[in-house]
Amino acid sequence: MLNRTVAPESQAVNHINLIEPGHAALPNGCQVYWFNSGDQDLVRVEWIFNNLRFDKQKPLLNMAVNTMLTEGTANLTAAQIADSIDYYGAFLQAEYGYDQSQLTLYSLNRHLEHTLPVVVDVLTNSQFPQNELDTFVRNQQQKLQVSLQKNDILARRAFNKAVYSDTIYGLSANAIDYQQLQRTDMLSHFKQMYQPANCTLVISGKVDEATLQQVTGAFANWQNSFEPADTTQPSITPVTERFFYTEKPEALQSAIRMGLPMVNRSHPDFPALQVLNTVLGGYFGSRLMANIREDKGYTYGIGSGISSLKHGAAFFIATEVGADVCRSAVEEIEKEINLLRSELISEEELSLVKNYMQGSLLGSLENVFSHADKFKNVYFSGLGFDYYDRYTEVIKSITAEELQTLANKYLNFDEFYKVIVGKY
Repeated sequence: MLNRTVAPESQAVNHINLIEPGHAALPNGCQVYWFNSGDQDLVRVEWIFNNLRFDKQKPLLNMAVNTMLTEGTANLTAAQIADSIDYYGAFLQAEYGYDQSQLTLYSLNRHLEHTLPVVVDVLTNSQFPQNELDTFVRNQQQKLQVSLQKNDILARRAFNKAVYSDTIYGLSANAIDYQQLQRTDMLSHFKQMYQPANCTLVISGKVDEATLQQVTGAFANWQNSFEPADTTQPSITPVTERFFYTEKPEALQSAIRMGLPMVNRSHPDFPALQVLNTVLGGYFGSRLMANIREDKGYTYGIGSGISSLKHGAAFFIATEVGADVCRSAVEEIEKEINLLRSELISEEELSLVKNYMQGSLLGSLENVFSHADKFKNVYFSGLGFDYYDRYTEVIKSITAEELQTLANKYLNFDEFYKVIVGKY
């Protein structure tokens, strides 16, 4: 009988066993990666495109074009697209990201012959009907109006604008930006961006040879346009001002967002910085949570993170606190930053964080789709799967002295961009 009074013995994570993808390059330039695992008759197909170069005069094109991909083609209305997918119990979703945008299909393998032709039509014949565009603009303006009433949204917009300046990462859309969307611009953008030479196709699930041939064969006639996709991006120049305060005299809570530009996943220091971030504010037992939530009671939640993007990155701390304790909360955040720079992390705390991070990594690999997601993280950062071996090795071996050195190198509170929305 299992003795439930004895805790199971903990085991160190020595290696992350990731599913290696198959790879092929199609004649039209599309790069195909596939992950075959499991017995369930289910497949996820992702068509991933690098976004076109950001244009400050037309800032919403990347987002609007991707969001409206399924709103009508030359052959199908938005309702017909939805019905054609729903009928077979499949799911089709357009997802926009700062660096890449994608169209994702979940389908039973046996229904691919019916669902794939719909995707082909979407990726080759999207028309962005004017009536659907008018509805999209109206809905987005209403959502924006609601969002701009929230202090945390205003703080995030101001922080991104400061750190990433006039790039796609720093975009803070206004109502007039939606009004300037033109169907002709969207059609031109679509033809340049959504072509096979700018596409990475990732297939995961039960992917046997027949399924692979079926997916790639459906796009055999997919051709590139005459104009190559321009996916370069403007350089990032953070602004010089460091403090941004939007006063709201009636606010009961103040939103705090602060941080600074950081190295991204491709930098050798990134795994170690993830450990440092976890200690500070990267999990529920972090120092920021222990101090500002548990001890002081200033907030329900506070956290820190590193947003790793293709052309940039930022370290940030975010929270909402009672308006009357906003200044005190900022002082406590500064104290925690300075403690990382001046005092060594105890062996007990560091061991807890290491175990948490290794366990989280293992727990995130729950199915074949998770393995595909891990692949995308490194692939679009220009890295290989050996990144995760380096990552786990850093977590296991990093010392308190090394973390203190990193804190002094990267976390100077005087250089932080600080955004306050509410009362201070």
